[in-house]
Amino acid sequence: MNQEQDNSEETVNTIDGLGNGASETSEPGATTADPILIETQQALAAKAEEAKAFNDKYLRLAAEFENYKRMAQRDQRDQIKFGNEQLLKELLPVVDNLERAIKAARDDKGGSSAVVQGVDLTLKQLSNSLAKFGVQAVETIGQAFDPATHQAVSHLPSDTVPRDHVIDEFQKGYRLHDRILRAAMVSVSAGPAQTDGHDSTTH
Repeated sequence: MNQEQDNSEETVNTIDGLGNGASETSEPGATTADPILIETQQALAAKAEEAKAFNDKYLRLAAEFENYKRMAQRDQRDQIKFGNEQLLKELLPVVDNLERAIKAARDDKGGSSAVVQGVDLTLKQLSNSLAKFGVQAVETIGQAFDPATHQAVSHLPSDTVPRDHVIDEFQKGYRLHDRILRAAMVSVSAGPAQTDGHDSTTH
């Protein structure tokens, strides 16, 4: 009987001990977070922000380099297309003089046809050479006046040419590819002349 009582007391003590241990580890308001875990999470968050900043910087640099590469390629293309612009512009007065010589020789009945043919052939060869480099004459007579390609030196009344259209050309204009090499000097129609000095649409 005494042995049974001892066993019962040991069982009660064991249960009490478990209860006391549970109360010690689960007190209200106690924190179970591991300081090392918190520090690790903070370090990971900082590294993630740092990686994001580096990635954003890389994307910006990549975009800037791509823009620079496009600009460099465009400049290179322009250099190829327009690198000889000044030289070609210097040749235009030569073309003008050859055209004037041909016109003057044809107006002068005493001019040698052989000389005219020779100058005309020289002009054609020069014009063909300029065309190979992308030089083309600007259309003028009968065209609508375009301040980007035409330089108006006079405005004249005309009953046959619509208002703001080119009547005559004094000097040819030329373009180099899509760029104006020299604007054409032209006269522009001011529309029909008003005989009474008043606009017929007004009363």
